[in-house]
Amino acid sequence: MRKRSNVWSFVLILICIGLAAYSLYSHINNTWLLAPPSYILLLMSMAAFILGIYGFKDKRNWRTKTRSWLTVVLSLLTAAGLFVVVVFTYVFFHSANDHIRTVRSPDNGYTIDFYRWDAGAAGTFGVRGELDGPLWFKKRIYYERRTDNVEIDWISDSEVSVNHHILNVSEGDTYGYQ
Repeated sequence: MRKRSNVWSFVLILICIGLAAYSLYSHINNTWLLAPPSYILLLMSMAAFILGIYGFKDKRNWRTKTRSWLTVVLSLLTAAGLFVVVVFTYVFFHSANDHIRTVRSPDNGYTIDFYRWDAGAAGTFGVRGELDGPLWFKKRIYYERRTDNVEIDWISDSEVSVNHHILNVSEGDTYGYQ
């Protein structure tokens, strides 16, 4: 069991770091968010830390010892970073997002959730729309500053008009991103 925990903890933390990096990338570049929520990644990094500590009992050679140290250090750094992200997100953005409504395409093939957001005194306010995918996958397709309401009309099964901006969701159209 010690041999397996040493290897599994290392693999788990590498997967966690990869998912966290992709999550950051997807938020910056407005692509599909395939990574689980940050609190799940935090739990994964803590599990890797615990398995890494348990893996210290495997003292077969210098590689296993190095892998255990590397796992513990990487998992601590990843957990600390993700903890800051989770706390920052909860404190600053939890109450600032209000769900406005959820709309479905006429054939129920697409679901879009619309939220009203407000950055408070530090920024501005607006509306954003997120296209729902399978599991927790989401993609931000609509983002407009300085508006409080949203007018939605489905033109076809894959085209939607949001505040008079036409988006073809099957082709990945977005509005409001640069």
